[in-house]
Amino acid sequence: MKKTFLALLLIFTVKSFSQDSKLSLELNYPIPVDNNFLGENYTGVIDFGVKFRFVDLNPVNLGVALNGGILVDNDNLSNEFVNSNITIYTVQPKLFAELDLEALKRFHPTIGLGYSFLIFDGLASISDFGLFELNDTRNGFNFNLGVAYDITDRLFAQVQYDFIRLDVDDDVPDTKFNTNINILKIGIGYRFF
Repeated sequence: MKKTFLALLLIFTVKSFSQDSKLSLELNYPIPVDNNFLGENYTGVIDFGVKFRFVDLNPVNLGVALNGGILVDNDNLSNEFVNSNITIYTVQPKLFAELDLEALKRFHPTIGLGYSFLIFDGLASISDFGLFELNDTRNGFNFNLGVAYDITDRLFAQVQYDFIRLDVDDDVPDTKFNTNINILKIGIGYRFF
């Protein structure tokens, strides 16, 4: 499944460099939400995105997108026994469809499907065990909903919601707290024509 998705993404990305493609860059503030390990223990720093629209099926545009973000722990993991300094880097490739209706000229709803990688990096110390380095990657299916509002022909504001269903290892309980991730992203973007 992962290899098939990445192969399709590569094919669509190569096609996106044709002369008809449209490019946009995004800058977002990610907000982890909900009752899960990410929402309770991490704070968003920044999220960058790039989108290529390669097919115009009027009124729907199809394309590929890639987002990368940074989340940091908010010291909820730290107590008298544990002290941590962990950063999560997110990488989110996806395919998306964008609605472009004449009746809603300034609004552009989107829906996307992809795969997310959460890369954990940092140090943690446990009083009885000492200092250890955390270097782990978790990944899973990503479903994305969003809406962009055109401020000008090129500049837009947007709100996105990402639901990520993480795969878990045998040593991690398969519960919603450990597997269901929700991230709200608020930001701005710029379209290149």
